[in-house]
Amino acid sequence: MHPSHLKFNFSYDRQQLQQELNDCLQQEWPVHFNTKDFNGDWRSISLRSSSGRSNDIYAHGGSYQDTPLLQNCPYFSSIIESWKCEKEAIRLLALAPGSVIKPHRDRGCSYPEGSFRIHIPIVTNSGVHFIINEQRLHLQEGECWYLDFNETHSIVNEGDETRVHLIIDGIRNAWTDELFKAQGYPIQLKPKSSSIDEETKLKIIAQLELMDTDTARSLISNMRNNESTEA
Repeated sequence: MHPSHLKFNFSYDRQQLQQELNDCLQQEWPVHFNTKDFNGDWRSISLRSSSGRSNDIYAHGGSYQDTPLLQNCPYFSSIIESWKCEKEAIRLLALAPGSVIKPHRDRGCSYPEGSFRIHIPIVTNSGVHFIINEQRLHLQEGECWYLDFNETHSIVNEGDETRVHLIIDGIRNAWTDELFKAQGYPIQLKPKSSSIDEETKLKIIAQLELMDTDTARSLISNMRNNESTEA
């Protein structure tokens, strides 16, 4: 059984986070596309997106590229670059006072399945309650958390200030395995019986390399990571 959340034992500078957030707040933030999943005001802007536009806030697509907004955020960039893995969508999400994100699941955002979502609170308050798998969490400014969004989760902002998080979607690899393991997360090996044979694996990797896309490279990374953990 894997834990539904993990608080890392390092943190980021909240003043630098908030300073760069202030610059980002000068832009127009689109309303979140999952309108059925919330009441109130939930907005987002992208630092990395499928189209490379900051107003493209969809979290699942093909290849990803940095947006012009990220180029003006050196501290955000340094945090993102410190994660030595493939990144997909990277966004800032803002939940206004009195707003509620209803209980729901985000399929495909679970570390055991090969991808993960990191939350770094930039601005929050004591009235923000994050509930995942029936556990109530308080994520503090500057902290770094992994949350398994395959589990049912919800958020309510009962405070007087908008809650803003930096959210990084990453692809699992050997480097992240070591990081998670060092934080006490149980890294389990997959049964060898479920693995494809070596010859077939090499053929698949060869075909993926010909595609030369971010998605193909992510799949290659996952396959090679599985190979190293099964050894």
